[in-house]
Amino acid sequence: MNKIEAKKRVQKLKEVIAEHRYNYHVLDKASMSDSALDSLKHELYTLEQEHPDLITSDSPTQRVGGEPLPKFEKITHSRAMLSMEDVFSPEEFEAWMKRLEKVGGEVVDTFFCMPKLDGLAVSIVYENGLLTTAATRGNGRVGENVTVNVKTIDSIPLKLRAPKGKEIPSRVEVRGEIYFPQKAFDEMNERQRKNGESEFANPRNAAAGSIRQLDSTVTAGRGLAFVGWELEGDFDVHTMQDEWNIMAELGFKPVPESELYKTVEAIELHWQDLQVKREKLGYWVDGMVVRVNDNALYKKLGVVGKTPRGLVAWKFPAEEATTVVKEIKWTVGRTGALTPVAVVEPTWIGGTTVQHASLHNIDEIERLDVRVGDTVILYKAGDIIPKIKEVILKMRPSGAMGVQVPTHCPVCGAEVKRVDGEVAIYCANSRCFVQDREAVLHAARAFEIDGIGPQTIATLLENSIISVPADLFILEAGEIEGLEGFAELSAKKLVEEIQAHKKITLARFILALGVRNVGEQTAVDLAVAFGSLSSLMEADLEQLTLVEGIGEIVAQSLLEFFAQEHNQQLVQAYLDNGVVIEVTKQKAPSLLSGKTFVLTGTLENLSRDDAKELLREAGAKASGSVSKKTDYVVVGSSPGSKADKARELGVPVLSEQEFIDMMRSI
Repeated sequence: MNKIEAKKRVQKLKEVIAEHRYNYHVLDKASMSDSALDSLKHELYTLEQEHPDLITSDSPTQRVGGEPLPKFEKITHSRAMLSMEDVFSPEEFEAWMKRLEKVGGEVVDTFFCMPKLDGLAVSIVYENGLLTTAATRGNGRVGENVTVNVKTIDSIPLKLRAPKGKEIPSRVEVRGEIYFPQKAFDEMNERQRKNGESEFANPRNAAAGSIRQLDSTVTAGRGLAFVGWELEGDFDVHTMQDEWNIMAELGFKPVPESELYKTVEAIELHWQDLQVKREKLGYWVDGMVVRVNDNALYKKLGVVGKTPRGLVAWKFPAEEATTVVKEIKWTVGRTGALTPVAVVEPTWIGGTTVQHASLHNIDEIERLDVRVGDTVILYKAGDIIPKIKEVILKMRPSGAMGVQVPTHCPVCGAEVKRVDGEVAIYCANSRCFVQDREAVLHAARAFEIDGIGPQTIATLLENSIISVPADLFILEAGEIEGLEGFAELSAKKLVEEIQAHKKITLARFILALGVRNVGEQTAVDLAVAFGSLSSLMEADLEQLTLVEGIGEIVAQSLLEFFAQEHNQQLVQAYLDNGVVIEVTKQKAPSLLSGKTFVLTGTLENLSRDDAKELLREAGAKASGSVSKKTDYVVVGSSPGSKADKARELGVPVLSEQEFIDMMRSI
């Protein structure tokens, strides 16, 4: 940025900051978040330091006061390391508590609250009191064996201490978080600077990278620490608080700042208090974990999908920052859809430096009216890709032009096309290289194959080693040995990993095919409805649309996909190459089997996902629209027109409580 550009930028920054100050302090109206305002002030300060003659007495800066890596052995967890449901507001948290009482059938009287450390989750197993193995979370079922590196961390005991009055069980498992203390992280970055090396972006990524070092002496020199948050062993304890006490006696430091509370008000106060303290805790936290204290009740509440019902992560408010849009690029996905991505000036948000922001599609671009050169507010809720919240229009440079929708594919140059009824635009070339690469990557993820990424797939395609996803299953180590990144051992391990995933459920195989408009849930619905791949491939439009949740658009996508010869050849190639598709077993019928339900309005005690899961378990279906074929409509608060239509058609209408009672009765 030259002097003239800097001067203009400084002036606009001062104007916008001054306007916000007026809105906030005079009109009592916040027009921008504190974090976004701080970001603008920081940019202003930086520019003024670069051009000191631009500093004026009225500047705001002059105010006074104030997925297991293939190079590690794999370890299968004795019990899955599950994820957590996130909530972001007091209202969402209270809704979670009400669901607990409804599902559990009793009042939950105590909760254990602990800071959610931002580190790397690991499982450490002790046999006869001695540390034997340590593994990362990995995909939840299988993790990386990092035992040697974990043993270098002083806060992890190599031998357990005997708890007072208790014997150490033959097997003990402690799960917790490896993290970088802020002081150790700062010291490491200071060493990096002195050595002329790149600094680490944030403690979480640095901790994960440190524990995955092949040379354990590197890990030992990093100053990592560990805190425990779950204990498994026959200690005859009945609450989470008891587990906390036992972990401390065994020689572990449980997560600090953890407390037991009985009321929503007390829990919320602790959540707020942690936000105030977070900068002084000495470690990074991004929220608070709340868990049912009673272990028996926690177990009784069970699991939904991959998340236990009995605990939740109450995340801190989304962080925001300002930056400038440098460019808007269009990427190509596996279906050929072109997706816009904003390339922005690097900015720090949510604990990481980001350079890209999601824009979704042309409708989102038009809604935001975002243009190259615009100053925008980014926001990040949880660990998702940052999004553009809004454009600060008063800082728009003169002459900024609107975004032009591309007429040709940015990869292969083929013309783009629009599909009736869809917002997206597509590359017309079905053999576009990026589509091939993304199709193989999509299939590898559906088969849950680890250790194969975009660059590896691109190399295999470029060297004509594979041409379609099914070719992965006839790869031989000799074919890839010598390619970039593959020595004899790594080539052998990749082939073994692929061969270990030849058996797949019908639902995941349908997902692997990459049919347009068919996502994970739709694939499950199709698998349950048809039971076998051959039945699905032979289905006609009427049979497909009879499946709950399958509309005409999805049905047409399926018919078109299976009608194309190269897709039929792809399916056959999978089978010829040894892939085994498991037949989906039909559940035993219940009184509600085959019944169709429609959910409308806001449910107070169940999330939509919970309600749909209950229906699936009962053999019933959830539909998005009301018709004469609908059996029941479940009405929550603030229902829409679906409730009125149900009454017009004479479809039985249930309250949420009536629905829950019905589910319990089957």
